Amino acid sequence: MVSLNDVLGARRVLDPHLPATPSWSYPLLDEVAGRRVVVKHENAQPTGAFKVRGALNLMAGLDAGEPVVTYSTGNHARSIAYAARAFGVPAHVVMPAGAAEFKIRAVRALGATVTPHGANMAEAEAHAEAHARTVGGRLVSPGDEPAVIAGVGTAYLELFERHPDLDTVVVPVGSGTGAAAACVVAAAVAPGCRVVGVQSSAAPAAHDSWRSGACVRRDNRTRVDGLATGRGFELPQKILRDLLADFVLVDDDAIDAARRVLSGSAHTQAEGAGAAALAAVLARPDLMGERVAVILTGGNATPAELAR
Repeated sequence: MVSLNDVLGARRVLDPHLPATPSWSYPLLDEVAGRRVVVKHENAQPTGAFKVRGALNLMAGLDAGEPVVTYSTGNHARSIAYAARAFGVPAHVVMPAGAAEFKIRAVRALGATVTPHGANMAEAEAHAEAHARTVGGRLVSPGDEPAVIAGVGTAYLELFERHPDLDTVVVPVGSGTGAAAACVVAAAVAPGCRVVGVQSSAAPAAHDSWRSGACVRRDNRTRVDGLATGRGFELPQKILRDLLADFVLVDDDAIDAARRVLSGSAHTQAEGAGAAALAAVLARPDLMGERVAVILTGGNATPAELAR
């Protein structure tokens, strides 16, 4: 499992690499939501998303020069490539063949080798596992990595230090590392704050895994790349089962609507996953309390998202 001490250790690792990201409120957004909303701007990271925290912390703990292999639709891939470059590690990333071209280019620009393969994440994952066995290299899971969860937890240390009076923190869920990290930190430093997860109803694997108490597979039909996972991940789910207060589903159209609200009321760009937390606040105000933080997990919107 992952403890607060692991998160504190990760902060020492990350301090030379990443400054704290902003978290603040916007009067127009508060008006729309009917409560005080704090936006944690992980879209300000150098990779455009929160996952770089976990990737850097994981890479710092590997043997020098040990190659890594992973699979991702985009943000995890970019973060692993960024961290691999920072630590001088060869990285090979398998991305589904339909991944956005600009996301593939972004990973390659950071020096990683990219192999487009498969129609979905499950097929990309199988190819990455086979590649790691064949050529050697550390297979990095998007979810089942304690060092990744500890690194991501540093975002929540920053959040609670700046906003200790929060009633609720709402976290988008793909693999579940972000929500698991939020739960670990909140339980230790803000036990009165509830953590609520949110996922697309078109890709409910993590939600259904949490509800059922066991990791399950589900169809993945969402157009929201950052939430496009077809199975639950064991380590995040163990933490979520113990500590997550609630878990909601919103549809992809509601997520697009939340991106428009963030653009108009908080002058900020969010990718779909980055807007999912606000979509949950707008859809389920009964769960939220008066002081709520939404984690804007990323801003790497695809051209299709921007067009919508």
